[in-house]
Amino acid sequence: MSDNLLRFNFPTGPHKQLASGWLTLALSSLIGSGLVVILIILARTPIIHDLIPWAGSFKTALVIHVDLSVLVWFLSFAGIFAILTTPKSTVAIGKTALWLAVLGAVLITFSPFLGKDEPYLNNYVPVLANWAFFSGLILFGLGFAIVALQVCFTPNKKQLLSFGVKTAMAIAIIAIASLIWTYFATPEELSSDKTELYYETLFWGPGHILQFTHTQLLMVAWLWLATAITGKPVARTGLLILLFIIGAFPALLGPVIHSLYGVDTIEHRLAFTDLMYYGGGIAPLIVGVIIFRSLLGNKKIAEENRPLRLALLYSLILFGAGGWIGFMINAVNVTIPAHYHGSIVGITLAYMGITYHLLPGLGYKRPSIVWSNRQLMLYSSGSLLHITGLAWSGGHGVQRKTPGAAQGLESLADKIPMWIMGLGGILAVVGGILFLTLTFRALSSVKSK
Repeated sequence: MSDNLLRFNFPTGPHKQLASGWLTLALSSLIGSGLVVILIILARTPIIHDLIPWAGSFKTALVIHVDLSVLVWFLSFAGIFAILTTPKSTVAIGKTALWLAVLGAVLITFSPFLGKDEPYLNNYVPVLANWAFFSGLILFGLGFAIVALQVCFTPNKKQLLSFGVKTAMAIAIIAIASLIWTYFATPEELSSDKTELYYETLFWGPGHILQFTHTQLLMVAWLWLATAITGKPVARTGLLILLFIIGAFPALLGPVIHSLYGVDTIEHRLAFTDLMYYGGGIAPLIVGVIIFRSLLGNKKIAEENRPLRLALLYSLILFGAGGWIGFMINAVNVTIPAHYHGSIVGITLAYMGITYHLLPGLGYKRPSIVWSNRQLMLYSSGSLLHITGLAWSGGHGVQRKTPGAAQGLESLADKIPMWIMGLGGILAVVGGILFLTLTFRALSSVKSK
């Protein structure tokens, strides 16, 4: 198998501008997310949370943080993969899609200042119930849907990674269809009263399906990074195609669940939960093991590839830790955010590695290798401490989505793991700020000839 099957060619001309645009949008979303996450971490850290009245701002900050750090960041990066997969003839419509997504992201970011402050902390896409937030969500979703459809209706390139991107985008279209289905299938007595239960119902099915898009693209990122690092393919084409199919198959059952159960039933909720619980980790686990073994077998790594290797290794570790913590969930407490933070950070680290790889390929200066390594170590170690503290606190029954004194941290045994959580979170934020500093400095310059 040629290693070209596991690489993307760096875009040129207008395509390069589009890829740079989606990358800039992705990185900008992390700026807004990082600013509000500082508020969230401090609101949960013992002693500090007593100094400032957090009551109203905590929930609003959490809504904006989650939507920017997961929805906008992840799907903007999906836009980058889409540009690498589609032909140059699609540039005009690609520009329209990008500007729709940019406008939507801006409205989401500033929605707390443009309408009423009514946050709902439902799963997957928490909402701020005002016109600016929903307008932004629709515009961003429309921009992303355009590029997803472009990929789905573009003849597949002879690249294995393009096949992985196409399966991911097809799943995203299924998720959008699930959202439309749920919107019209929600009983009137639930939809007429826009409570948190309504938004939980609205985003439950599509949110679960969309997770398979993220895991498919994670495998794409892992394979691209591994090939860039080792200079050779990590497995046979047939096996990797099979793993992409296995990764995508559970999402195809989403429409079946919709046809069997009403969207407001417990059977509907449990079916989607089981879909992700039993089907979401199989393909990434196998791909992760294959890649981990390939990295262990390659001792000599080029200096410029060391940040890629760090990003890939820590991505495997954090994503695996998040999956393992998921099996520890037995109640509604902070073990749940420990689980999904591990998974989210695992994906984010892979995308950080891809960013370091993309920047010189797009014509920008390569960020400092020494500082890139330090940034990845800081962000990864902080994130490990953060999820460790959360998982530990979950064993003490600390509730999720609860700030300040309401957490009920009375004994020293209750407070120590949350101190660890706070310390890890702060280290991760510093690592995130360093990542943005390095990447935006690179974006503001061009590589020397």
